[in-house]
Amino acid sequence: MTKVDFYTGSSDKLRTACQLSHKAMQHGLRTVISLPDAVSCEMLDKLLWQYPDTAFIPHCDASSPDSAPVYLSLGEENFPHHDMLITLHNECTPFFSRFERVIEIIGTDEDDSRRGRERFKFYRDRGYEMRHFDLAKASPS
Repeated sequence: MTKVDFYTGSSDKLRTACQLSHKAMQHGLRTVISLPDAVSCEMLDKLLWQYPDTAFIPHCDASSPDSAPVYLSLGEENFPHHDMLITLHNECTPFFSRFERVIEIIGTDEDDSRRGRERFKFYRDRGYEMRHFDLAKASPS
């Protein structure tokens, strides 16, 4: 069954997606990052070319035949693998259960927090194994 991790309190959701996909790549996991729109996809694409500071995260479009540890998706449902999904959508994606692991990144504004609580309840009510990581508590003040 799919495992769901919530990372709350992100001051920069795209940077958090970079950090988490980089960590997954270091552990040999492949990641799909699903984004809600072309603008955020383009911004993340640029950020991945510069993250970490001394390297970059190899990535490509999810529909690409290329092999990469990170794939960017605009809600498509054809994926090259089903290891890990990082979702930056405001609602649960209809295809999340195809993945072994799902990561939900929640920002700091009230609307994003409210939507995140709704998604948390959705997963919890359906019996998914979940973990929570509060990024605001993890970072130094």
